[in-house]
Amino acid sequence: MATNNRNGSSSATTTTGTGAFTSNLSEAGSSLKQAAVDTGDALRNAAVAAGEELRVGKANLKADLADSAIASLAAAEAAGGAAREQVDALMEKGRDLVDSAAELIRERPLVSFGVAFATGWVLAKLARSGK
Repeated sequence: MATNNRNGSSSATTTTGTGAFTSNLSEAGSSLKQAAVDTGDALRNAAVAAGEELRVGKANLKADLADSAIASLAAAEAAGGAAREQVDALMEKGRDLVDSAAELIRERPLVSFGVAFATGWVLAKLARSGK
């Protein structure tokens, strides 16, 4: 026979209530433990996926940088070729000018001497007047 305690309930009821509380508390603890395990697994999987994405991104970045370097070298080579062409054209014009002047001096030596003398005289006057 069950004895009555102070509030009038029997001790059998108290034992059953405590057992249910303990059982529910144990179940809550198990659920929390499983949630922690699942969270750890999810974080581990996310880290693995992020690592894979970083490796792919790094490979893509290296490929893009290599392509950029190759294109830059090609552009520099093309610019060098264009510059060489311009220098060659200027050198050719310079040679033509010197040849033309030499031909004019051969054809008219007295006129060439007079022009050179007059040019020297004008430059000398300009140099003296500047002082």
